[in-house]
Amino acid sequence: MPDKNSLQVRPIAAYDDNYIWLLSDSHCAVVVDPGDAEPVIAYLKEHQLSLEAILITHHHADHVGGIADLLTWAKASGQHLPTVYGPAGEDIPGVTDALMQGDSLHLQKPACLLWVLDVPGHTAGHIAYFMDAGDDKHLFCGDTLFASGCGRLFEGTPAQMVASLEKLKQLPEETFVHCAHEYTLSNIKFALAVEPHNQDLLDWKSRAEALRQVGKPTIPTTIAHEKLVNPFLRCDFSPVINAVHRHTPLKRKDPVDVFAAMRAWKDIFK
Repeated sequence: MPDKNSLQVRPIAAYDDNYIWLLSDSHCAVVVDPGDAEPVIAYLKEHQLSLEAILITHHHADHVGGIADLLTWAKASGQHLPTVYGPAGEDIPGVTDALMQGDSLHLQKPACLLWVLDVPGHTAGHIAYFMDAGDDKHLFCGDTLFASGCGRLFEGTPAQMVASLEKLKQLPEETFVHCAHEYTLSNIKFALAVEPHNQDLLDWKSRAEALRQVGKPTIPTTIAHEKLVNPFLRCDFSPVINAVHRHTPLKRKDPVDVFAAMRAWKDIFK
């Protein structure tokens, strides 16, 4: 049984398919991308946790919508106001501390150290948080990297997203990937259209379906796992390049062109 004072990482379900990540010891908590305050407050009350900090990856409403209500609740319940961290490149109401690539967070309650990564693409100023907790390593990547997929390009360019995903690929392979949405089954469906003979992907499809059938999350996965099954991390693999080229003839087959064509394919995929 884990030490009750050790750091725990848990998903809190919100809306139809969002996950709000909660880091906690036995007394204090940090939440990542609280789009909805209600389920977070319910969890904090049930487990008698004080909210020490809020970490934001990007400005979309389903990631920031609960900030104001969480601050109001903390004040009304007699707690000190949590610090709200977010990307320096985006204007997000409620953020008190702006972060960018190279910054680090030394949080005392709960005790953890996180490094900030700039990962633009989904939005222009998107950031991610990497936490090395000794034996366990964790990535909180918002909507940049998903299980078997990646985020749409609402503000960034294919080149930016490829660079962002490459940055995440360089993290330790055992790093747990905590993305913000339960999109896994639909992402796997597209991934199999790209690589129908990828045995790792076929095996993953079976495991993911079994998890969802009993109401369990399919995440976190790991960086090592994503390298095997996520086509957006495999733009330099011949089977992926050839599949994309068959769907959308490519003038060039460098990773950015392959990614751009594959992302456009995914955007209209049924």
